[in-house]
Amino acid sequence: MKLSQIASALDTRLENGSPDTEITGLNGIEQAGPGELTFVSNPKYAAAARSTKASAVIVGEDSPAIPAAMLRAKDPYLAFAHAIELFYQAPHYAPGFHPTVVVAKTARIGDGAHIGPYCFVDEEATIGRNAVLHSFVTVYRGAQIGDDFFAHAHAVVREFCRIGHRVILQNGAVIGGDGLGFARQKDGTWYKMQQSGPAVLEDDVEVQANACVDRATVGETRIGRGSKLDDLVLVGHASRVEANTMLCGQVGLAGSTRIGAGCILAGQVGTAGHLSVGDGTVVTAKSGIPSDIPPKSLYSGYPAIENRQWLKNTAALNRLPDLQRRVWELESEIEKLKKR
Repeated sequence: MKLSQIASALDTRLENGSPDTEITGLNGIEQAGPGELTFVSNPKYAAAARSTKASAVIVGEDSPAIPAAMLRAKDPYLAFAHAIELFYQAPHYAPGFHPTVVVAKTARIGDGAHIGPYCFVDEEATIGRNAVLHSFVTVYRGAQIGDDFFAHAHAVVREFCRIGHRVILQNGAVIGGDGLGFARQKDGTWYKMQQSGPAVLEDDVEVQANACVDRATVGETRIGRGSKLDDLVLVGHASRVEANTMLCGQVGLAGSTRIGAGCILAGQVGTAGHLSVGDGTVVTAKSGIPSDIPPKSLYSGYPAIENRQWLKNTAALNRLPDLQRRVWELESEIEKLKKR
């Protein structure tokens, strides 16, 4: 594909290169070679951009010039995301049911669906148009699923859960598994509480591999429109995640947690239950959230505190050995003075 065609398709401006340059693929900034397109959006890769062997680089509108041809974009990362689609087409799954599929008589599946090997759709379940159930996918009784649903192998949608349009479940995702609802009895044993409330995924949600959205004891667990849940994320019972929030790998939300819209919880963030995180908040990796966080905050650490304060605390902690040694020296001086 010629560089001029790519520039036009991505709505970018070509600089410092021939429009007839042939691009055959894409790669990372440090691995790209002749005939490949790459991108740079993080300043830490500025040196790599100057020395890259790629034929062209997608850069920001104000980025410094580099020897390679440049495609200037408002958002280089987003432009590169669109560029991938010019060179890679995901597999297409033709409509039809594999002979090993089991679909209950009262289940309803829309036109254009592809139901792969060993999938099971239970009684009174509803699945919209153009669904793809890859293989070994299970949809429990009474589940309601919208159009353009894609479930990869071994995904599960439990009973009476509701899923919107264009939802993607990656391998092993479980929607509506039982939450951790147990009441302690006098003899110390645990009495299992019925988990009566469904999990609800709104339109354009993606749940990645082996992540779980638990059903609620009562009420519902809800994931807002456009939100993305990374691998091994756990959303506890009766929690609510608002629109366009991202929960990164191994995030865990205890029951009845509310995460606002447009938030990012980085890897391994955990929350206590029954708390609220305000809209637009970012919580950095491995932080623990014990209480409410206001909107548009940046929090870090355990217990999570405002990021600037956490940075100060961390800097002070790094100086602790020197401070301790200084205290010992001062105590020694005081003892010497006392003996005079």
